[in-house]
Amino acid sequence: MIPVEKINRILERCELIEKKLSEPIGPDEMISLSKEYAEVSDLVRLARLYRGLTEDIEVAHEMSASDDHETSSFARSEIARLTDEISDVEGEIQGFLIAQDENDERSVILEIRAGTGGDEAALFAAELYRGYTKYVVNQGWKIEVIDASYTPIGGIKEIVASVKGKKVFARLKYESGVHRVQRIPETESGGRIHTSTITVAVLPEIEEVEYNIPDTDLRIDTMRASGAGGQHVNKTESAVRITHIPTGIQVVSSEKSQHQNRARAMNILRARLRDIQKREQQEARDADRKGQIGTGDRSERIRTYNFPQGRTTDHRVKVTIYKPFELFENQLDELIDALHAADQAARLEAEMGTQ
Repeated sequence: MIPVEKINRILERCELIEKKLSEPIGPDEMISLSKEYAEVSDLVRLARLYRGLTEDIEVAHEMSASDDHETSSFARSEIARLTDEISDVEGEIQGFLIAQDENDERSVILEIRAGTGGDEAALFAAELYRGYTKYVVNQGWKIEVIDASYTPIGGIKEIVASVKGKKVFARLKYESGVHRVQRIPETESGGRIHTSTITVAVLPEIEEVEYNIPDTDLRIDTMRASGAGGQHVNKTESAVRITHIPTGIQVVSSEKSQHQNRARAMNILRARLRDIQKREQQEARDADRKGQIGTGDRSERIRTYNFPQGRTTDHRVKVTIYKPFELFENQLDELIDALHAADQAARLEAEMGTQ
């Protein structure tokens, strides 16, 4: 149930805007208020409907106590109808009240790194990347490798890729964190279960106009691009390494075009620096952070893939899906939907708590 005070505040704000718009005001204030009025118009319509329905249901409850059987019977049927209607309106209002992530519409930089576990961790990092690739293709998005470091046996030490499409961050942001795999490696002759970890980072792409990095903060080096196993794929120095001097962060892009590599490397650097900035802001708002589903803490173990038992468990929402090797083909959306629902509920609770 949405608090009456919240509904009243929404309507009072609208009435105040309407009053100001009817008075002589400057052009800047006129533009600002008109924009705000347009943004809240649907919410105000729902708030008015909600208040009307709550008043109607109160009247119906009073009528249900009538000694007249026909009147009380009609009132009870009205209560049932109005309860269903008010529930639908309440859901729509809650959708407006939840503070959405400003990055949800963006494409992303996907980074996967092998953690503890040696070759087995690198092999699973490669499997994880292939799994995400399947998911990306099924979503109609596009994925492109920017830089990668491989092991001689086909594992991935680290891979950075660009994933472009509509609402990519909205779906993949929940994948950031530590992924743990438990299985018997092919190289294990004794049949013992091995535990490895892989770190995934999903960073929203940031445009240059949104986050400008002074040239004086950058050192740019070129080198020869290399492929899997370290062999040179061309003889020109097309790969680009950009170092952000204040933080020491280094970014490499090693495809064939130097111009394209520089643009990609800058894209990654902006994403990482903006990510650091966002984390610092989140840490300054502990209450909000604790009230939301983890969507980026690199040290947070978010999921375990247990192959001997044939299950994948997401520890944030306590959801288990069986057959972990089929997860990315047809079941990842089930986990993402559960995480999204929990995140929305937490955001709504935080929003209500601040009113």
